[in-house]
Amino acid sequence: MKLLLTGGSGRLGTALRGLMPDLIAPSLHELDITDPSSIRRALERHQPQAIVHAAAYTDVAGAEREREACWRVNVEGTRNLARSALERGLFFVHISTDYVFWGDVGGYREDDPPGPVRNYYALTKLVAEEAVRAVPRHLVIRTSFRPSPWPYPVAYTDLYTSQDYLEVIAPEVALALGHLAQIPFDTLHIATERKSAYELARRTRGDVRPGLRADSPVPLPEDISLDNRRWQSLKREWRR
Repeated sequence: MKLLLTGGSGRLGTALRGLMPDLIAPSLHELDITDPSSIRRALERHQPQAIVHAAAYTDVAGAEREREACWRVNVEGTRNLARSALERGLFFVHISTDYVFWGDVGGYREDDPPGPVRNYYALTKLVAEEAVRAVPRHLVIRTSFRPSPWPYPVAYTDLYTSQDYLEVIAPEVALALGHLAQIPFDTLHIATERKSAYELARRTRGDVRPGLRADSPVPLPEDISLDNRRWQSLKREWRR
């Protein structure tokens, strides 16, 4: 399947391009997702069969200060792409986040009701998911990743997650993209085991200091871990 990737210069996009050289990844100059005419020109030029939407405003704290910018990229940009995919009959893959859940119990399954949300970034990603679901052929991939080594001096001991480092998550996402025709679901959680953010940080940074969610400038969940059994089952089938 001929795939067009948005956000090709971002962390995940860069990793996916390295793993999947055939991905079409227009630059921001060529493809501005906030400009419908730019999207139309890029799709006419490249004629993809599917859009992989990885572009996003991802600064959780920054989103509280720059709400308009966050909404423009995460919601309006996604709506523009979804509308174009609908008009052209394209498959739409949307990279979403674990933050669409409230995050008090953890172990969230794909069919668990999302929301309410803890912060503005999470709100925009939840609204974006709903825009994508207007496209008949779609896949929402919920995931979460960090650059390696852990980029902050502090990590929270009371925030539980199933996120992992980019070098772990990116190959998993690439595997899913390579098997789109074999995924019988419209939502998929690509994540690893449940652990605290501090435990994750310690794997790559020995000097990281323990902290608490109360120290964060934005509201954060207690346990945002995802149930990944659907993804693990698919991989077992593909290995047969």
